[in-house]
Amino acid sequence: VELVESGGGLVQTGGSLRLSCVDSGGDLNKYGAGWFRQAPGKAREFVATISRNTVARWYADSVKGRYIIFRDNTKNTVYLQMNSLRPEDTAVYYCAASDGVAASTTPNTYRFWGQGIQVTVSS
Repeated sequence: VELVESGGGLVQTGGSLRLSCVDSGGDLNKYGAGWFRQAPGKAREFVATISRNTVARWYADSVKGRYIIFRDNTKNTVYLQMNSLRPEDTAVYYCAASDGVAASTTPNTYRFWGQGIQVTVSS
């Protein structure tokens, strides 16, 4: 599994971005997946997760109602649609694949990680 994120960038408050996470190795469709983020000077935190079969989707309280995680297993891709963005959403966002099929909010259940992509929300 080799995860590559795309879709980040600079956006104004209230704007939207869609992050994509593609597995060039072609196995992401076998695993649960998640998005995490890390702001400067802060610990990495959970954002959203989705099970392999898409039945389970969980979100951090800070993004609930604004972010949507979804996936296309035929394309080995997981997405994070981010709406109503706020300056406090500014962070490096990481895609991850778990060591099983379930969704998970816990970083240590994820075996594979992308390099991360910057999202900056200006006020």
